[in-house]
Amino acid sequence: MSLLHVAILSPFLFAILVPFLYKYFRNIHTGWFVLILPILLFIYFTQFISSNMHGETIKQTASWIPSLGINFTAYIDGLGLLFALLITGIGALVILYSIYYLSKEKEQLNTFYVYLLMFMGAMLGVVLSDNLIVLYTFWEFTSLSSFLLIGYWYKREKSRYGAQKSMLITIFGGLLMLGGFIMLYIMTNTFSIREIIEVAPEIMQHELFIPALILILFGAFTKSAQFPFYIWLPDAMEAPTPVSAYLHSATMVKAGIYIVARFSPVFAGTPEWFWIVSAFGIFTMFWGSFNAVKQTDLKSILAFSTVSQLGMIMSMLGVGSAALAIDSIDNSVYTVATLAAVFHLINHATFKGSLFMVVGIVDHETGTRDIRKLGGLMSFMPITFTISIIGAFSMAGLPPFNGFLSKEMFFTSMIRILEMDVFNLETLGLLFPIVAWVGSIFTFIYSMVLVFKTFTGKYQPEKLEKKPHEAPIGMLISPIILASLVIIFFFFPNILAYTIIEPAMASIIPGLLGDENHFHVHIYAWHGFSIELFMTLGVIALGVLGYFFLRKWRGIYKLVPEKLALNKGYDAALYTLDKSTFKITRFYMTGFIRDYLAIIFTFFILILGTTLILTDGFSFTLKGTAPIGIYEAVLAVVMVIGTVTVLFSKSRLTAIIALGSVGYSLSLFFVLFRAPDLALTQLLVETVSVALFLLCFYHLPEFKKKEKKLNFKLTNLLISLGVGTIVTLIALSANSQRVSETISTYFIENSYKLAGGKNMVNVILVDFRGFDTLFEIAVLGIAGLGIYSMIRLKVRKGEEG
Repeated sequence: MSLLHVAILSPFLFAILVPFLYKYFRNIHTGWFVLILPILLFIYFTQFISSNMHGETIKQTASWIPSLGINFTAYIDGLGLLFALLITGIGALVILYSIYYLSKEKEQLNTFYVYLLMFMGAMLGVVLSDNLIVLYTFWEFTSLSSFLLIGYWYKREKSRYGAQKSMLITIFGGLLMLGGFIMLYIMTNTFSIREIIEVAPEIMQHELFIPALILILFGAFTKSAQFPFYIWLPDAMEAPTPVSAYLHSATMVKAGIYIVARFSPVFAGTPEWFWIVSAFGIFTMFWGSFNAVKQTDLKSILAFSTVSQLGMIMSMLGVGSAALAIDSIDNSVYTVATLAAVFHLINHATFKGSLFMVVGIVDHETGTRDIRKLGGLMSFMPITFTISIIGAFSMAGLPPFNGFLSKEMFFTSMIRILEMDVFNLETLGLLFPIVAWVGSIFTFIYSMVLVFKTFTGKYQPEKLEKKPHEAPIGMLISPIILASLVIIFFFFPNILAYTIIEPAMASIIPGLLGDENHFHVHIYAWHGFSIELFMTLGVIALGVLGYFFLRKWRGIYKLVPEKLALNKGYDAALYTLDKSTFKITRFYMTGFIRDYLAIIFTFFILILGTTLILTDGFSFTLKGTAPIGIYEAVLAVVMVIGTVTVLFSKSRLTAIIALGSVGYSLSLFFVLFRAPDLALTQLLVETVSVALFLLCFYHLPEFKKKEKKLNFKLTNLLISLGVGTIVTLIALSANSQRVSETISTYFIENSYKLAGGKNMVNVILVDFRGFDTLFEIAVLGIAGLGIYSMIRLKVRKGEEG
């Protein structure tokens, strides 16, 4: 295992130490210990920037399940490195912020940081794994750890509800994505993403190509809160603010963005990928910004703004995928969207992370996030106000902040759709710049609401739980750093051009590059008097009017009936599912073993019988079977007679003797087949069983005989005949369709050679199947202890009574 593997797994390993640090160093905030790890990881990953700039990649493999083609292959390219730096860099700032946000006296910090480290490790595993199955394993770890983080304040009903909602939706998408991964494996015979990309042109005509594309996008859309799956994200805001700042601005919600970017070399260039990704993305961008304006909770505004911004990035990745429909990078019409997506991915992490932290500060210092109760905080919290101005204006796309640069590039990519001559964009392509522009107007409005409704206007102390004051400097450090990056990336955007952005672009659309080629990345603020500039001026003008006259037009939100909301549909579906499953459970959980056996055996007959019929699995031949002699036939008849006697006997003694005759006849079969050990074992077991039966029945009370007519049940007869028939057919088919030599030959040849025993049965039990035997003995021992404990408890209770 390489150092890269250790770096990915280090958050999981460090999480093991957190409870001990929390227990033995209670006077020190546990976050100070945890902070060390992401800082070291960030420094470690920065060393790969230089090699990535020159087109080099790092690949390290650790063997896991090589027989199935599943190995833990860690892979660092431009895209993986970008996300690794975001995960560790933002992670370090969030942990620093949490040290001052979460009280070591009031909060269970051990569980918080264990969950946070689990999530950090899972995200690193997702973005740095080359193997599909390993990636999926880490993907589900992100869902599990985010569920725990969102439900951290588990005593609150809304926290539990939000955690459950996020897990159900994201795990549902992840399961569908796994189906897509399996389809990719069927098409390519490999789980390696690198190898799949290499053969991507060869599988485009495969019948599973489109189903795999759709299933993988399900996973990406659910995780990145695309319409209509975005409904989990606003409810996830019940998590502590450090969690929201980490999961919902920079990491978890961008996992879906990562999946789309990572699999663009496989699926991009096809009209299905282009239309699904870009159309869902641009509509999500509009829908999220439109709904953000009506929110009254600060974190809800940020939640819907995150939905909108993720849709914006997703749409740019979709539009940029058209680049792979051509064979040249000369036409920047096709690559500017991918450049804008990568750049805005970085910018969004900076301004949205700082805004989440600002909202956390406001909540922490005033006791509320309701903008109807806030106002006039600018004089009390001038530093927080300044940070919020920087973050919100960047989100609105105003200069001199980095969001302005990527927003202009977003407009450019949407306008240039009209110049594209692929995928029949001559008609519907016009909708993209229109929807993008309208969505940007709402983005401007909610950005202004976020700042000015909170920090300006009338101060309302009677509605606040606390007297507001500026946050401690420790809580301000992280948002100040992020806000500083917002400004730095505006004035010096090209420090990212060939260090981070260009290598990431090369990972997303590699098919356009030769060995010596690279994408031209030059970001600048002034483009002249272009269409993009006039679109921005229009956004500002209409956005200002929309903000000042918000009360007059806000009534449009009431036009959509509440019962048609997606959240209502989710709640109704969950209620219906719960109610239906309860009815089904009551139907088959009757309390009678005979009913349970009837259900089990019915499914047994239907499933196995249908499988035999559909696969033409029944086969019967006497080739290779031993002849049946007179002794075997006689013993078989005796066993049948004994079995029937047990069923119809009216005497206990007769039934026990008949049952014993079946067991003794079986031991004679072992004698005939020259298995004396088995014969002796069977004789001993049968003798003990008969003796125990006689002993038990001797002590049972004698009940008066009552004549009772037994009703004939056709259902039971059919089930019993069906089970017997299916088992017989399977046994005959298995014996008649041997695809390899019997394993008994191996034991005959190797029992003495490998285990030094001449008794083959003993060697199998003790050596070849030693663990099976050990665990069987352990199970029996545990069962025996359980029975002994219950008997002792019953005796003790009787004594007390």
